[in-house]
Amino acid sequence: MEQRNTRLRNAGFVTFFFSGICTISSGVVVSLLQEEYGFAYGMTGTLLSLLSIGNLLAGLLAGALVGKMGMKPSVLLLTIGYAVGYGLMGLTGLPILLALAFFIVGIAKGSVLNTCTILVSGNSADRTRGMNTMHACYACGALLCPFLISAAARVSTTLAVLALAALGLVLWLVYLFTPMAGRAKAKEAVTDWNFLRSSRFWLLTGLLFCQNAAEQSVVGWMVTYFKDSGIIAGTLAAYTVTVMWGATLIGRLLIAFVFPLQQPRKAMVFMAVFCTAFYFAMMQTHSQLPAILLLFAFAFSMAGMNPTAVASAGKMTTVTSMGIMLPVASSGAILMPWVIGKVAESAGLAVGMATNIVPCVGLIVFAILVSRMREE
Repeated sequence: MEQRNTRLRNAGFVTFFFSGICTISSGVVVSLLQEEYGFAYGMTGTLLSLLSIGNLLAGLLAGALVGKMGMKPSVLLLTIGYAVGYGLMGLTGLPILLALAFFIVGIAKGSVLNTCTILVSGNSADRTRGMNTMHACYACGALLCPFLISAAARVSTTLAVLALAALGLVLWLVYLFTPMAGRAKAKEAVTDWNFLRSSRFWLLTGLLFCQNAAEQSVVGWMVTYFKDSGIIAGTLAAYTVTVMWGATLIGRLLIAFVFPLQQPRKAMVFMAVFCTAFYFAMMQTHSQLPAILLLFAFAFSMAGMNPTAVASAGKMTTVTSMGIMLPVASSGAILMPWVIGKVAESAGLAVGMATNIVPCVGLIVFAILVSRMREE
């Protein structure tokens, strides 16, 4: 039994690593496709939105399909999207097919997150350590993806995209050879809706909503902000993504292996306070070195928030509960970058970026509320 649990947990680690490569690469791929086919910015935005919509729907689809098909067949059906989606992108430039490709890549992204959360959380002796390790694997993939894509793109855009399709197929094959819960067990999990009556579940969902909103806003807008404000030169600004993911990886590995959290929910309060303080300071600086150091500190403080919050769900971690928690939380990553863009259009990007302090403060509020709840 212990050997099986270890195998399931390790499958979550491996597949989330590959998902990190495939997910973060989507932003690079859409840029390559725009250059290849001459898309307008509107088309580029539409493709990225379809990816986010697919990611949002993935958890809901997983919850519906598991009860009918069983966990493994539903996981195999939904996660094949990386291979098929990137395969379509590499073989055609038809807008309708590219739109479909980005949508199913989004479904694969959300489904892998849901599946890995179940595999790792349910089969780790220490949930907090397991979840931080899992997200560290994702960060490793995210750090590697620009180098892999850049190397393949030197040959051709088609090769770069098809290489991602091949990695997506490897991810799918890992699931194919991983033993998962049968239909009866999955159906039992789907029909258990008790978590909806838990205030802790909704507070954690709110916390994750704010975390997704704050983090994705920085990931999506910080390079543009640094370049437009003249804080960091254009070439160097592009490497701020590496700074972020490097800090994230270091933070998650430290939590998982060096400084395990003895009181995870109280630790989230400190994480929230520090990342808010560092973000506020980053908005005040106009010099290159302080900006890079504060970005590193912000990402380092935020690193353990998502995995620790998910681990805090404890026994509520099921296919159904994650099918609601993770999509609702991910909507923050769609909403806040859009809000920043709308504010920036009318008041300037500096003001738009300043609005991101709102989800940061929300992190503090939700973390405090979660920390005050009794242990279950």
